[in-house]
Amino acid sequence: TTHYLFIVVVAVNSTLLTINAGDYIFYTDWAWTSFVVFSISQSTMLVVGAIYYMLFTGVPGTATYYATIMTIYTWAAKGAWFALGYPYDFVAVPVWIPSAMLLDLTYWATRRNKHAAILIGGTLVGLSLPMFNMINLLTIRDPLEMAFKYPRPTLPPYMTPIEPQVGKFYNSPVALGAGAGAVLSVPIAALGAKLNT
Repeated sequence: TTHYLFIVVVAVNSTLLTINAGDYIFYTDWAWTSFVVFSISQSTMLVVGAIYYMLFTGVPGTATYYATIMTIYTWAAKGAWFALGYPYDFVAVPVWIPSAMLLDLTYWATRRNKHAAILIGGTLVGLSLPMFNMINLLTIRDPLEMAFKYPRPTLPPYMTPIEPQVGKFYNSPVALGAGAGAVLSVPIAALGAKLNT
């Protein structure tokens, strides 16, 4: 019981770390324009945390459990913003759970082989998470309209939207995000697992 309580506490705190590592990533106004940064940070945060705690318990399913706690916590933050009078789409909740399920499936299918979980699972997370989140963002109404209509009071001056920049710098944010996420997830997860042993 203590082990699982420990996982709950860490998952909640890792959500806070994820938000603070790139505060704007959860907000619709910048989710599109920073999609590559989003993909890298979310892939690595999910893989490092999930691998660490999956190996800590040795139980396939822990990664999904971890991602579920992060999702619930972020939905609570979304509800808080909504209660303050901001629109429902003001906060975009990242889709972690399907990618975490792939990680768990890899760990289970390879008979709890931690190296396979890191290499195969980490790659699957890096490839799938950008795709799931791009689909997620497609369901949100015009993010740029939201950026101009509902600027956040905490938004620093250098991030104030001036003109639409979507698609200006990246030909394919999904491809770039997936590639960068997949490449970076594996070595960082390996480092996390090494520290765990």
